[in-house]
Amino acid sequence: MKGYIHARLDKEDRAMLDELKRSTGHTESELVRRGLRLVSQELGRRRSALDRAGSSAGKFKKGPRDLATNKKHLEGFGR
Repeated sequence: MKGYIHARLDKEDRAMLDELKRSTGHTESELVRRGLRLVSQELGRRRSALDRAGSSAGKFKKGPRDLATNKKHLEGFGR
C-alpha cells in the first residue's frame, strides 16, 4: 500500500534536497525513504540491552531479586 506524506521544508532544507537530487539522481521520495532508514538504523544502535532482549528479558526468575543492589551477595567475591 502506498502512502503519501507532506512535509514543510525551510529554504536550507529545500536547497539540500535539491542538491541531493542533482548529485545522486534519486527522486525526492527515494531520498526521504533512505533518510528514514538511516534514522531508524541510528535509533536501533542506541537501544538498550533490555530493549533488544524484548520479551525474553526477565524470563529466568531464579536467584535473588536484589542481586545487583545488596552487598551481602558480594561477600567473598574476587578472593
